[in-house]
Amino acid sequence: MKAIVVIPTYNELENIEHIITEVLKMIDGLNVLVVDDNSPDGTAKIVQQMMANDSRIHLIVRAGKMGLGTAYCEGFQYALDKGFEAIFEMDADFSHDPADLPRFLVELENHDLIIGSRYIKGVNVINWPLSRLILSYGANLYTRIITGMPVKDATGGFKCFRAEKLAQIDLKSVKTNGYGFQIEMNYRMWKNGARIKEIPIIFIDRRSGTSKMNKSIIYEAIFLVWKLKLFSWTFKNKKK
Repeated sequence: MKAIVVIPTYNELENIEHIITEVLKMIDGLNVLVVDDNSPDGTAKIVQQMMANDSRIHLIVRAGKMGLGTAYCEGFQYALDKGFEAIFEMDADFSHDPADLPRFLVELENHDLIIGSRYIKGVNVINWPLSRLILSYGANLYTRIITGMPVKDATGGFKCFRAEKLAQIDLKSVKTNGYGFQIEMNYRMWKNGARIKEIPIIFIDRRSGTSKMNKSIIYEAIFLVWKLKLFSWTFKNKKK
């Protein structure tokens, strides 16, 4: 399958060259799209330098820090417009292991959304403080109870979409950011009849740089699950 990995960035200078290099090693013909929110540390400049020598590398530079969800939506639309058949999303900080990418493609042959799950087989998280682990695990349990969505790791950001199914989602109507975005996309895919499978991954907290987690992201996710349960009929999908 013609595949691309979408990586949103903001101040990932320490990681970006290495993550792109490692990702491109994993699958023949794999492409990478970096969606950068005009990082002041020069992340985009490194990507531009790499693009000069490798046509598999793509870049979108946005006006400023506009959020994870909108970055992914722009990246997804770019990938759909370019005719990619498998569209990955992953972090730039090596919390997601590039070596897992081939496993996603194998599973995508018979599914529409593959989720790299931290909680499908116990708890597979390294280097998180107990407080954050409890928050994450509790948020996922809360999401599953309220929405009824049969996904154990609804907030994870290591995923692969079958493009023809993703194309049925109206990306312009997706407004959430942060972990709320991950929940909403999973929910929309599920409600749209997507065949979803979770595969186990080991999540390792970022090697370098600064986490983007904040209270507003947490609050957004808390209220989102009720919005999904009560008002999902208002969400727009494209015609199949």
